[in-house]
Amino acid sequence: MATIDNFTHELRVAYFSMEIALCDEIPTYAGGLGVLAGDALRSAADLEVPLVAITLASTEGYFRQVLDLEGRQTEQKDSWDPSLWAVPLGAIVAVTIEGRTVWVGGWLYVLKGHMNGEQPVLLLDTDLEQNGAEDRTLTRQLYGGDEAYRLKQEIVLGIGGTRMLQALGFQLRQYHMNEGHSALLALELLRRYAYPRGDLRPGESSYDIPRVRELCCFTTHTPVEAGHDKFSYALVQRLLGDYIDLPTLQHLAGVEHLNMTRLALSLSEYVNGVARRHAEISRHMFPGYRVHAITNGVHPFTWTSLPFRQLYDAVLPGWCHEPERLMRVACCVADEAIRVAHLQSKQGLIDKVRQEAGVTLKADCFTIGFARRMTAYKRPDLIFSDINRLRQIAQRHPLQIVLAGKAHPKDQSGKRLIETLHKHLHELKDVVTIAYLPDYDMATALTLVAGVDVWLNTPLRPMEASGTSGMKAAFNGVPHLSVLDGWWVEGCIEGITGWAIGEDNVSANGDDAEHLYQKLEQTVLPLYYQDAPGWTAVMKGAISQSASFFNSQRMMRRYASEAYLR
Repeated sequence: MATIDNFTHELRVAYFSMEIALCDEIPTYAGGLGVLAGDALRSAADLEVPLVAITLASTEGYFRQVLDLEGRQTEQKDSWDPSLWAVPLGAIVAVTIEGRTVWVGGWLYVLKGHMNGEQPVLLLDTDLEQNGAEDRTLTRQLYGGDEAYRLKQEIVLGIGGTRMLQALGFQLRQYHMNEGHSALLALELLRRYAYPRGDLRPGESSYDIPRVRELCCFTTHTPVEAGHDKFSYALVQRLLGDYIDLPTLQHLAGVEHLNMTRLALSLSEYVNGVARRHAEISRHMFPGYRVHAITNGVHPFTWTSLPFRQLYDAVLPGWCHEPERLMRVACCVADEAIRVAHLQSKQGLIDKVRQEAGVTLKADCFTIGFARRMTAYKRPDLIFSDINRLRQIAQRHPLQIVLAGKAHPKDQSGKRLIETLHKHLHELKDVVTIAYLPDYDMATALTLVAGVDVWLNTPLRPMEASGTSGMKAAFNGVPHLSVLDGWWVEGCIEGITGWAIGEDNVSANGDDAEHLYQKLEQTVLPLYYQDAPGWTAVMKGAISQSASFFNSQRMMRRYASEAYLR
């Protein structure tokens, strides 16, 4: 088994993320941010980009979702044992929280790419006998607890993670903050590179801010002001004391409260959003900062079903390493081969739905997939805005719908949305077969994106920073039907890679339900049922135009050349 010594001899980029989706059996992720981080690491392994990832052990996971017949969600612990998957780090470091010493240990997990590359992942853990009972819980539950618990976790991640890398002897060229949760690492670097006070002139800062900025890069994922972590300075001073003097902290992170995104922006030389539209929005949200755009991507091997992997391997060998080869699908892969691979993938979904939801789907019926975090701005109920209209459409063109997704334990409106979807499930059962798969995870996601006929996405503009589920669908020949937001602003070629719902206008959200019904009734369903070659052409377009570009191989090459090797 690999040890830390296998990874400390090479100059690396430290990749900090509060959550990382490592594999199905390790529930250290809540959703898209963690899955994106996992895909970034998998591509880094494939491309031999030397990273070291830092995250929390989250030994009780996010949560396991249990749904009753009415769609009421309850949460259970989703515990895992790091000793079964990782080895102890062999070092512990200390951070100070509320004036007391909190010890941080951890585990080394080695993420292996499918091409034999490896990336070290440090899973920080405070569940040590040296700590008191309260502090031992800090790395157990992902996104659990109150505001103070969250800030304590971010102290462990940013400050503790930076100290752990130093203690283990890692040589680092760059620190990459994947979202603002880890921004305190930049404060730790400020303290590390502080000038001796005796060398300062009156009014000069005691911190080498330019040096720290040169070492840091930052990826923001949130296009909504409310989504950025903010902490009162009273709480910050209670937990961190005089770690950094207040005037300096306010200068870097905001006068009224500590805004973790603003702190990361102030102390990063390279900043990027996760789609072109998102970068534009971020520049408006935080004027004065230069925000680049590196559009997200998904890991080719991870998100391609076995039937399509086998097809691509046979016709376009090397596609996993160079997904741009998939551009040749349109001319080099027979229509029948695409249809057979899809039917095999669809059968996998049919089997899973029967097993987990007790619902029987039909292989020859048009199937819509919608799965993501259940929260109001995602509008999972948009397709049910007019039940009678949907019923009429289904009577002319049979359709079935598969849904999945968790609501955050504290998101009561999200939980009510799940109940609403179950209500519609019962209302429409005589004409539309609807299934809701519980406990949405990576395995369920792959089965869904590969097995449906179209992938639906209906967020309120401009709240979808990027979105990646439609990219996963594209690798499996599944077209996207989506509001023009996030990556779909770049990816939509109408009638070629999928279809747009509504207009490219952030104020047009109110018309989206009508546009969705029109697009289904007049374009998508007639094509599916009446023009098999035309439908297959759109499947090929999704692969050759979307999957060939919106992948994490391209994404990590961009990060390497633009952010890491500056």
